Amino acid sequence: MPARLVPLSAYREYSPDDMQTRARAFAADLHRRRTVRDFSSRAIPEGVLDDCIRAAGTAPSGANLQPWHFVVITDPATKSRIRTAAEAEEREFYETRATPEWLAALEPLGTDANKPFLETAPALIAIFAEAYGERADGARVKHYYTTESVGIATGLLIAAIHHAGLVSLTHTPSPMGFLNEILERPARERPFLLLVVGYPADEATVPDIARKPLDAIRSTR
Repeated sequence: MPARLVPLSAYREYSPDDMQTRARAFAADLHRRRTVRDFSSRAIPEGVLDDCIRAAGTAPSGANLQPWHFVVITDPATKSRIRTAAEAEEREFYETRATPEWLAALEPLGTDANKPFLETAPALIAIFAEAYGERADGARVKHYYTTESVGIATGLLIAAIHHAGLVSLTHTPSPMGFLNEILERPARERPFLLLVVGYPADEATVPDIARKPLDAIRSTR
């Protein structure tokens, strides 16, 4: 059945000068974004994370099947369970699974198996990738480009959180199957990433690192 097409009424065109101004301002704003590991316990205003997730949900996806699910976790007991499970996996990683090269790459960031931010931060967002969908009758719906689609949605979510005035941390303990159990998500959903969200602590610090310059990440032909 052919797709139902509607006019592109939401598109806005800007003058070349406005385009340059908007692009430069957006890049400058995102340049301020930093991954933070020192969080305040200060509560996030009601509705802010819902709007950030709405922004993430606008991401393009394979066949427009939108193969993502976001679980917002604010309950202290649930955050504590997640921290316990995540730190167990992290200790295994640092002690047995990580190669010397990997540990050397992490050393400048000062990371280790201890993850207090999982309890201190006011909110965690568990992002799940749906291996397939389900119709009302239980029939499976195949999903396409799931990893790419969820990755794009996650990037938009991180940008939206920054735009709202919050900070975040991408956390990927491996494996993350414990999130399905703790959050009671179905087996067809694979944990993709755990996003820690909130305000930075007053004493928050970040590693003294630099981003690659434009010429190192862009080429033209």
